Amino acid sequence: MLLFASTIFLSAFLLFLVQPIIAKQILPWFGGTSAVWTTCLVFFQVLLLAGYAYSHFVTRRLAPRTQARLHIALLAASLAFLPIIPREALKPGGEEDAAIAIIVLLAATVGLPYFLLSTTGPLVQKWVAHRFPEKTVYRLFALSNLGSLVGLLAFPFAVEPFVNSAVQSYAWSAAYVLFAAACAATAWQSARAAHGVPLALETAAPAATAHEPPPTPGQYTLWLTLAALGSVLLLASTSHITQNIASVPFLWVLPLTLYLLTFVLAFEGRGGRGFYDPRWGIYVAVALAVAMAAGLSASRGVLDVTLAIPLYCLGMFFGCLFCHGELAARKPAPRYLTQFYLAVSAGGAVGGLFVALAAPRLFPAYYELPLALFALCALALLAAWTDRRLAGAWVVSTSLTAAIATAATAYYGWAYVEFLRNDVIVMQRNFYGTLRVREQGSGEHQIRRLLHGVILHGEQPTRAANRLEPGSYYARSSGVGLAIEARQQHGSVRLGVVGLGVGTLSAYGRPGDTVRFYELDPDVLEIARRDFGYLQAAQARLEFIIGDARLSLERELAAGQPQRYDVLAIDAFSSDSIPVHLITREAVELYRRHLAPGGILAVHISNRFLDLKPVLANIAAAAGLAAVHVADSPSEESGASSTDWVLLAEDAAAFAQPPLAARVEPLEPQPQLALWTDQFNNLIDVLKTRPLGALKDLLFPD
Repeated sequence: MLLFASTIFLSAFLLFLVQPIIAKQILPWFGGTSAVWTTCLVFFQVLLLAGYAYSHFVTRRLAPRTQARLHIALLAASLAFLPIIPREALKPGGEEDAAIAIIVLLAATVGLPYFLLSTTGPLVQKWVAHRFPEKTVYRLFALSNLGSLVGLLAFPFAVEPFVNSAVQSYAWSAAYVLFAAACAATAWQSARAAHGVPLALETAAPAATAHEPPPTPGQYTLWLTLAALGSVLLLASTSHITQNIASVPFLWVLPLTLYLLTFVLAFEGRGGRGFYDPRWGIYVAVALAVAMAAGLSASRGVLDVTLAIPLYCLGMFFGCLFCHGELAARKPAPRYLTQFYLAVSAGGAVGGLFVALAAPRLFPAYYELPLALFALCALALLAAWTDRRLAGAWVVSTSLTAAIATAATAYYGWAYVEFLRNDVIVMQRNFYGTLRVREQGSGEHQIRRLLHGVILHGEQPTRAANRLEPGSYYARSSGVGLAIEARQQHGSVRLGVVGLGVGTLSAYGRPGDTVRFYELDPDVLEIARRDFGYLQAAQARLEFIIGDARLSLERELAAGQPQRYDVLAIDAFSSDSIPVHLITREAVELYRRHLAPGGILAVHISNRFLDLKPVLANIAAAAGLAAVHVADSPSEESGASSTDWVLLAEDAAAFAQPPLAARVEPLEPQPQLALWTDQFNNLIDVLKTRPLGALKDLLFPD
């Protein structure tokens, strides 16, 4: 029994440890967006479904020795994928569909090993059910989820801070070889013990359950629905968190860890019944669902991070605990466990595919989270009527609570949709997120704004005489505006801009100047050309590069084409999410090699949640660069936004040109803050906290 349990634990450990290892390696290849993690999760969910389907098929259709031979052969073939290091040839060029490119890359890098890891839980549990009929195999399901939990927690706390990505891949690959040997031994032992059994292990059901009726179509539907809803809650909540903060492993791992913990709690506990009880679980789940729905549009859609992360993580946890607790209450006899796992994994895959692939094509904005919260409360109402653990007054009270919560989530969901649609003339969504163009005011005061999520990415007056004047974050009094005009005093300039927005910085271009934009999202370029006037009116020569800026800049250097920018502006944040790979020591060194003598690197760090000044100060000190901060707080009448820009240059003399010289403040490094690199970054150290104010905003919205 020890070999079986160890194999299941190790497989689950590796199954979930590999997810952040691979996802972090490919994150910079696709712009650092939160959608990378969502797509990775969907790939792994679909492969998990394939593994469960394989387990179900072989245990029903193949004799034990045939099962063992097939599985051992596949384990041997999977070793050809090692080590699991993404190949450079699979880096995107910028024109392909990002979701498809990620799926192809993952399949080529870790496809067969992950598939075989995903088969281990149900396959080995089926073998255990045959060899040890007196054992509770559903406890092995809890053990599997515990292994997954340990694997996930190991990454941010025991792996990522201490070893680089290459070592992670090699170490995981070595552990996989150990797993393959253990799994092969398990398969062979099971085959030998079952020698003489003419058909699959399915025929050898314990007598106590041999005559239990098979699951009905209604049971299959409920299993699939509960599992799908749990998956949607996980992915939609994760997207909501990461699009407003950063796509970093800790913020990926936290919701997924809580999600897996709900499986452990639901399938392990007193007498194997799990810790979930509808007599408290329904109340907590629906109350938090209402709070999550209210938070979507509270504080004008920008609920403070110190309240948002706990709220959406806790709400997702109890919502998934409800789903998985109800699943555990409806689990079948062990002889039908592969069908049960197949339905659960199918539900997870369906939920993942809905969020990652269907929703961006069906909805113009992130509507899947309010829909999931409404569905959660509606299912809670159904559970209140059908859960056999509820009777009498419990049925009435839980049903009434769930009904009120269903109405409340519908109301707040509709309020969120109306909030997103208010004054909107364009709203569209793709892999990289939701873009909205809002038009407000009238006459000389009419203004058009581009928003990514709820964050302004540029604006332009549509009828005013100064409609072509740079404004918002890029006004002439801003750090980037001062840097550009300081360099223009020496003649024609070459400007590089990472992040197009509405093309505002092109307004600084004069005849003879060149402005080269790097933009990840092709829809942004389409909107800037169609709905705003800066690009059409630009006097400078304009160039556009579609794709991740860092990859594009690396290719230019590899081709012997340093761009020699007089000013290189980095402004590529999506919503308030930070593409961390664009502000690491290695990234700054790359930018440095593209600067002309005396050139200035300008980094936009205005952010509601994070104070990035010490991050750039430490990077500048490590690279031997001069660093200054320019804070701009223009009057409301100017129409410009308050901004923070950090300017870096080879020599502080680059900042001596008036009027820039009068506005800069030197940045001093902070040794207590770890240097941000491609291998390490810590958002907690630079977090701005405002928990009491955020709670007030939720309870008493404007």
